[in-house]
Amino acid sequence: MRIGLLTEGGYPFASGDARLWCDRLVRGLGQHEFDLYALSRSERQEDEGWVPLPPQVSRVRTAPLWTAEVDGVTLGRRARRRFEECYGELAAVLCASGTSLGTSATEADRFGNALYGLAELAREEGGLVGALRSEGAVRALERACRAPGALRTAREARVPDLLTVVAHLERALRPLSLDWYQDDGLGAVDLCHATSGGPAALPGLLAHHFWGVPLLLTEYGVRLRTHYLAATDAPPAVRSLLAAFHGRLAAELYGRAALVTPGNTHARRWQEHCGADRAKLRTVYPGMDASPFAEVGEAPQSADPDTLVWVGRVEPAKDLVSLLHAFAEVRKEAPKTRLRIVGAPACPEGEAYLGHCRALAAQLFPDEADGLHTAGDNPVSFDEIGGPDLPSLADAYAAGAVTVLSSVVEGFPISLVEAMFCARATVSTDVGAVVEVIGGTGLVVPPRNPRALAEACVALLRDPERRERLGAAARARALELFTVEQNIAAFHDIYLEIVARTPVRRVVLDDAGEPRPFAAPAEAHVPGRWTGAATRVVARGGPAWAAGAPVRATTPAPSAPAVEGAR
Repeated sequence: MRIGLLTEGGYPFASGDARLWCDRLVRGLGQHEFDLYALSRSERQEDEGWVPLPPQVSRVRTAPLWTAEVDGVTLGRRARRRFEECYGELAAVLCASGTSLGTSATEADRFGNALYGLAELAREEGGLVGALRSEGAVRALERACRAPGALRTAREARVPDLLTVVAHLERALRPLSLDWYQDDGLGAVDLCHATSGGPAALPGLLAHHFWGVPLLLTEYGVRLRTHYLAATDAPPAVRSLLAAFHGRLAAELYGRAALVTPGNTHARRWQEHCGADRAKLRTVYPGMDASPFAEVGEAPQSADPDTLVWVGRVEPAKDLVSLLHAFAEVRKEAPKTRLRIVGAPACPEGEAYLGHCRALAAQLFPDEADGLHTAGDNPVSFDEIGGPDLPSLADAYAAGAVTVLSSVVEGFPISLVEAMFCARATVSTDVGAVVEVIGGTGLVVPPRNPRALAEACVALLRDPERRERLGAAARARALELFTVEQNIAAFHDIYLEIVARTPVRRVVLDDAGEPRPFAAPAEAHVPGRWTGAATRVVARGGPAWAAGAPVRATTPAPSAPAVEGAR
């Protein structure tokens, strides 16, 4: 079948989110044909280029989400009135709903009608970039905020707040103005697979609206949750309006998607809270390559029994401060223990946090020496992958007998799965999907509790047999649930399930002008030309066969009522 893979800030670019699992998915499903529709997040990401693409990728279309040039489209009076009506209706829904996640059928219909009205106008006029930035958009939002029945937080919005919200909506709605919505574009695919919610899924939503293309939505991190965590410093009116927009968009995506595949139960609970139908949810764990960790995992005895290891991206959410205070407690019970913190910051905030952690480690653990004539050494070391001591990620986990995760916020704990591949006993905080991933093969403590973290580490350091038992169970669990193979097999089955229950969108007419039942065989979804050249795809939602010469059957067939067949 032909898959339209929709990404944002990742594949096929050489850097970004979800790059690895998308590449593994495409390479693992060589029997299908993939069209990539990618939104980039920065100019730097575009300059870094693409990863090598396999032959089953037949087309790549990219567009920048970080910028949008004025399209030069000037709306006429009638089109401008349509835009103001649709945008005003969208704003009215946001002002009336606020941050509530409960969505009534009426409000959902109003939001959907406004969104699709803007999409249809953008398709007819060639784009809405200028209109979404215009003073008319600001005025429409202001009228909605001042209208009777608007929430108090919306009524309190000032002009700077309105400008901020309009700018955010313009960025989020940029996919409406893309030229991807053509019969030979997204209209020609059998299935749209959005690799995240938000703007990346909008093209799939529109393909479903214009042509009835089924949509599969995968979320390893729920975009609405990410917005809540990132918008804490915004004014109340901005937070309220943007939370309402992201909440309505998430509800629309969950409602229109054929299936939704969360990456873990933590994400699944968020999706259910945001209105996703439980019957549509299929949990599919991220697929990770276990082969780089095989050598370490098969020789767990090689680890230093007196070393704790932390691996990850250095940032405040990882709570290394609590880890350092916990390690101070560990040293009281096990004075020979060492701690290796392996990772690097990814942003200026992370750089500052790393400097703070280094200073705290120097304060808590002055350099120690074994004797009067030896140099002092700090029991806490800060390392990065690629150095002479730790040339690879597997070497980092091999450096210690116990791997520690101290986060206060976590989605799917990738570093924890890597430690499990390496057959390492783990001590983790109870955040995100940690308990689901560990499944009884490691110790879990409350977040921001250095004493509990220290007690769990000491318990494992003092009991090598327990460490070995837990490490072996962790490796077996990771190999069963979190490998690339299980991820690819799950999505292969899901693709077939969705297409099998989707009404046929290829219509062949007989000599009487009636649709011919079962004229599109199942082989039509296998790459290659199995059907005649005259057979063409038509939109399920309208009389597309009336637009041109009908496709005629090769042999006469009696008139019969239309029958929908499974593909």
